[in-house]
Amino acid sequence: MPIDFHLSPAEEGVRDAAAAFAAGPLKDAKKTYMRYQKHTERFQSTRPFYRQAVAGGLIKGLVLPHLGGTAGSLIESAILVEEMYRVEPAPSLTIFSTGLGLIPLNLTGKPEHKEFLEPFLTGEGEPLASMVFAEPGGVANYLEEGAPGLNTTATLEGDEWVLNGEKIWATNCAGWDFEGADLQCVVCRTTTPSSDKPADAIMILLVTIADIKRNAPGAFKVLRHISTAGHTACSGPHIKYTNLRVPAKNVLCPPGTGVAVVSGAFDCTAVQVGAMSVGVMRAAFDAALAFAKGDNRRGKSDLLTRQAVADLLSGIKMQTEACRALTWKAAHSLQNGPGDYNARRELALAAKVYCSDTCAKAVTDAINMVGITAYDADQPFADLLSTAMVLPIFDGGNVGIRRRHMQELILAKDYDPWASTYGPSKLPNDAAPDGQASEGGASDAEAPTEAAPNGEAQQDAPGGRDS
Repeated sequence: MPIDFHLSPAEEGVRDAAAAFAAGPLKDAKKTYMRYQKHTERFQSTRPFYRQAVAGGLIKGLVLPHLGGTAGSLIESAILVEEMYRVEPAPSLTIFSTGLGLIPLNLTGKPEHKEFLEPFLTGEGEPLASMVFAEPGGVANYLEEGAPGLNTTATLEGDEWVLNGEKIWATNCAGWDFEGADLQCVVCRTTTPSSDKPADAIMILLVTIADIKRNAPGAFKVLRHISTAGHTACSGPHIKYTNLRVPAKNVLCPPGTGVAVVSGAFDCTAVQVGAMSVGVMRAAFDAALAFAKGDNRRGKSDLLTRQAVADLLSGIKMQTEACRALTWKAAHSLQNGPGDYNARRELALAAKVYCSDTCAKAVTDAINMVGITAYDADQPFADLLSTAMVLPIFDGGNVGIRRRHMQELILAKDYDPWASTYGPSKLPNDAAPDGQASEGGASDAEAPTEAAPNGEAQQDAPGGRDS
């Protein structure tokens, strides 16, 4: 297959639709939510914009076609995310966080769980989904043997699971009215695991707003709303489950099967964070370029003629292009290969780490280029920096989680560094003796240490051709 960076008709369609939505409803979203002081009110004020996204097919585009949705490829997803994040990140994050909340159902693809997807397929209302994973104190070491593990537990009592514990930072988890999202995918641990291995205790329970309403008051509770430096119109509060009962049918991933789905979900969103980073870098470049063309700082010619300014601008441009190329390659590789799942996963991790780190630097370079004017709140740079600073530390922090996952891949005895580009390593005669993988390479038949469930982690894409 030839290397070709021209967008296909489907990809062009996604980009055009995303750009139109960004230039229409999203463009004025900030004017609406900044009328309010409290972050909770800002979040609630974006509800009409979310409703337009639902009506326009964006939410249905978060569900795979075989489950009734219109999701396209991961490259289409990256294109969509970039176009929207370039214009307005806060309401965009609410949309894409619903996508994260639906990825576990996309990965498992179980027909018996289609009923949980129905609110997201109608094109009506403002249904929110949430992947409820992070906890107070963090989750970077939740699979370490001998450690406490997740504090959120599930106990089977008859034909119900009883949920207890606290979560935090899960975007959308409390819903628009802070009584609970339409659907929560809650990562928890069973109190009766089959072994002492932490992974054998991890499960995923589905909690709907209907389940919450069937419980006693206080079974689901918001303990604290968090005011953040950026994305000030999003909601990811500190919540608590107290003896919250859900039917046994709400088990999405039984104990022992949850880790692979959690990992697969965040592999998909790693690509999305790469695209978010590109969108922010693109906005920073455009704003800095416009300033350099229109201001001379009392000189004879505009700033763009100054070498120092041009050097900074060209650096931002090159970084943006490089990050987009890495993100698109990661998206294509995660979905299509070559290499085993770990090889493809490595590029997704690389896109998240490299692009988010680079984004923070690029925005800072744009600020340095503009100078003190960038500190004016009427300029976009402070908002861009507030957005950029969270990209390396959310969705699995680069230092605490993502780089460690890359380290684990590199440490593996069968690590094959270039398999995601060229396929599994081969000996000169194109065959390893006795069916063994060549040195430094892995056989296609070998199972990855963290396999995608059903091999489908690479197939989910937020935003489809109907977007």
